[in-house]
Parts: sequence; structure tokens; C-alpha cells
Amino acid sequence: MNGKLKELPPGTGVRKAVLPLILLSLALVVSAVPALNVALPNLASDTGATMSQLQWIVDAYALVFAALLLPAGAVGDRYGRKPVLVWGLALFALGSAGAAMTTTPNVLIGFRGVMGLGAALVMPSTLSIITTSLPKDRRSKAVAAWVGVAGAGAILGLMAAGALLEAWGWASVFWLYAVAGLAICIAAFRLIPDSIVTNPPRVDYVGGLLSVVTLTGFVYGTIEGPERGWGDVATLGAFAVGGVAFVAWLVWSLNVKEPLLDPRLFALRGFSTGVVSIALQFFVFFGFVFVIVQYLQLVLNYSPLKAGLALLPMGMAIGAVSRRVPHLTARAGRRPLAVAGLVLIAVGMIVLSTLDPSSTYWLVLAGILPIGVGMALAMAPATTDIVAALPAHKQGVASAMNDAAREVGGTLGIAVLGSVLNDQYRSGVADAAPSSAPAGLVDTAQQSLGAALGIASRLGDRGSALADGARISFVDGLASAFLVSAGALVVCAIIFTVVIPSRQKTDGQIEASSDPEGSRSRAEVTL
Repeated sequence: MNGKLKELPPGTGVRKAVLPLILLSLALVVSAVPALNVALPNLASDTGATMSQLQWIVDAYALVFAALLLPAGAVGDRYGRKPVLVWGLALFALGSAGAAMTTTPNVLIGFRGVMGLGAALVMPSTLSIITTSLPKDRRSKAVAAWVGVAGAGAILGLMAAGALLEAWGWASVFWLYAVAGLAICIAAFRLIPDSIVTNPPRVDYVGGLLSVVTLTGFVYGTIEGPERGWGDVATLGAFAVGGVAFVAWLVWSLNVKEPLLDPRLFALRGFSTGVVSIALQFFVFFGFVFVIVQYLQLVLNYSPLKAGLALLPMGMAIGAVSRRVPHLTARAGRRPLAVAGLVLIAVGMIVLSTLDPSSTYWLVLAGILPIGVGMALAMAPATTDIVAALPAHKQGVASAMNDAAREVGGTLGIAVLGSVLNDQYRSGVADAAPSSAPAGLVDTAQQSLGAALGIASRLGDRGSALADGARISFVDGLASAFLVSAGALVVCAIIFTVVIPSRQKTDGQIEASSDPEGSRSRAEVTL
């Protein structure tokens, strides 16, 4: 049975504080991965975490986050977006506080998973509250603001973590998230009205479980592939489990009356191209941030705070241009913006592929500005198409689909681009190491640029060749990873010039195609 959003009675309009609270909630969860990247060196020295444990401290959050997004969105549609948002913020704050108080890597990995669970509840609720609470004439601008924060939040997280690390240890980053999460949770409980759904849709628990197993298998295999090897039994087994679960999900969803996510939606070109565009953009963006932060800190010797500030213009470009995108889309249509956005990101990646150990910040700036503008142009139309394809009572699932495309694409980007960089880096370090160096020392230097520089500093004059060779090898790997990204973006842009419709369906047409009974009613309230 299709549900309807019940009209809010007079006098219960959304307060002006609601949209800022939604955007703060979004910024909180999207910044949690990149913010931790700048703290990893301190965290490793204080906890004794191995390279594999450090990777899982970062990736445990992303894995739980990505795997639970679709079921979390459906739960929000069934039981109300506000309570799901509030509980998500509470879990996120609890996980952050636990992480701040532990000094054991494996326990820290567990608390990062709790944070990921909270984030999975929060993120789809933010977008679905916007799309079900605002009148149509304000919805596009609100979605554009959501997109701007979703892109710029990562940069703000880097800056905040860098500033804290200037004065305190890595635990201060988690305390910041714990306090901020609790404060926003209390404000959301008091100020955000719930979306009231009559006859809410049932939760497809079987489809939800199969989607969790599918995403967990693929994401786990992608994370472990570079570490264990792509032919390792655990890696192949994870992909096999994910593949079997995906086939089972597809068969189930095509035959059940109310699936979690109807696979037939991918026949809508606006929906499918929107999902592909979001996934590819964050494949490139997350991989880019993972690599460029290391370049700024370890090659150019920037402090954590300076590295965050160096990327601030990109976040500012995303925020500034996102505000103009609804106007540009209304005049030009989605196709030109989507294609131009991907091409601009590719241009930025090509510029950054020319970096070397002696490059100045001006070259970095010349690369990150077109990336910021391109993401602003391409993200908002893609996100709008995804959420417009589902009716109001399914906006949690629509929002979760947008977020899942983002998180899975980002996780794959870190793994794939990191693997491209790592392969070239390891071979370069082996060539640069002194012939008399012990094999164990060379193996340690190959683990990361930070490890190689640490070893070189202990070798005195003999280590200068190793340090220089490691930096050059890292930059060579960076160039390969960024050129791979640029190539994928250009190919996708060419395809989009053909497959994206010149004019998208109207809101009503999209609703009719995905809601046979045409039963859709939004609560039209005022910010």
C-alpha cells in the first residue's frame, strides 16, 4: 500500500532553524572520514596500530555507513524521519565519545563502526526531510545547499581536525564529534517536525538484509584487495558473497510487492545516470582527498592545519557555485551541466597529475578550483533526479540511494586509486633503496611514504637518497591515479551527452512512473 504524507496543520510550519540543523547534521557525518586522515600519524604512534589496523580505523566507518544506508532510509520512511535522525545523531555521538576514550586499536575500530551506524541513520533522513518538507519552489535551492555541504563538508572536516591537532592529540577530533553530535541531537529533537505518513510502506526486511550483504561483500573485498591481494581467498570470497547476494536481491525485488528499491527504477534514464554520476564523482573525490592530503603533508611538508586550509578554496567553490545551479539548470537543462561538471573535474585532475616534489601551491590551486566548480555543477542535478524518481513516502529510500552511491563510489575510489598509487610507489621505493639495505627495512619503507621518510631520517646522510626516491615514487603514483580518474570522467561525460535526456520528466511524470496509484502529497511548509 502506498502511503501519503499528511498535511501539517496550521501553525506547525518548519522553523527557520531546521534547514541549518539538517545541514549541520549532514556536515557532521560526511566529514568524519577525511577529518581522521590528518590524525592517523599521531594515532598510530599513540595506540601502536599497524598499517592494516589504521586502514580499518578509517574504513570501518565507511563500510557500516555504506552497507546500512538503504535499510536505514526505509526505516525512516516507515517510522518517521525525525526519530531516525535523532537516534542516528545519538549513536554517532556515543561512538565518537567511546573512540575518544580508548587507546586500543581494535576497540577503536568497533566504535568507528558504531559511528558508521549512526551516520547511516542520519544521512538519508537529512535529504528526505528537505524533499518532503519544502514547497516545490524552494526545494531545488535547498537540495543545492545540501549538495554544497555534502561536497564542502569533507574540507571543513580536514580544517577542523588540523586546527585541533595543532594543540591537542587525536582524541580531540573524536571529542569534537561527540559534543557536536549531542548538541545537534538535542536541537533536532526540539525543533525538527516529523514527516507524518498515513498508511506508511512496510519495510522490506529481506531486501534490506540482502542489500547489506551485497554492499558489505563488495566494499569489504575492495578494501582488503590492495592489502591482501586481489587473488586472495578472502578477497575473492567477499566478492563472491556480494555477487550471490546481489542476484538474490534482484530476484527478490522483482517479485515482491513492495521492494526496498525497485530495480525497474534504473530504466529511468534520469535516475540511473544520476546514480552513476554521483558514484563516479565521489569515486574521484574521495580518492583524490586520500592522495592529496598525503602529498601536502609528506611531500610539501604542510602541517595538518595548513593541509586543510590548502583545500579550502575547493570547498568554497563548491558552496558558491551550488547556489547558482538551480538557476542554471532551469535555463540550460541538466545535460549541459552534468557533462560540463565532469569535464571540469577531469581538467582539474589532469592539472594535478603534473605535480612534482618541488611544485608550488599555485599549481595545486589551479587543479582544485575546477574540481570544486565541476562537482557543484554535476552533483545537484544528479541528486535531484535520484530523489525525484521516487514518491514522497519513499523519499528515505531515494535519499539513501543517493548516499549509497556516494559512499560506495568513495570507498571504491580510495581502494582503486590508492592501489594504483601504491603499486607504482612500491616498485619505485625498491629501486631507490640502497643496495646494502636489509630486505626487512625495504619492505617497511614500501608500506607508506610516511614509513619511508621515518626510516630515511634515522639513516642520516645515507637516507637522503631513499627519502628523495620515495617522494618521487609517490608523485609518480599520484600522477597515474589522477590520470586514471580523468580518463574515467571523460568517458562518462561522452556517454552522458547521448544518454541523458535533453529535458527531464516533470515532477508529476516521474511520480506517476514510480507510483502507479499516483498517491503523493507533500507537506508544504515554510522555512
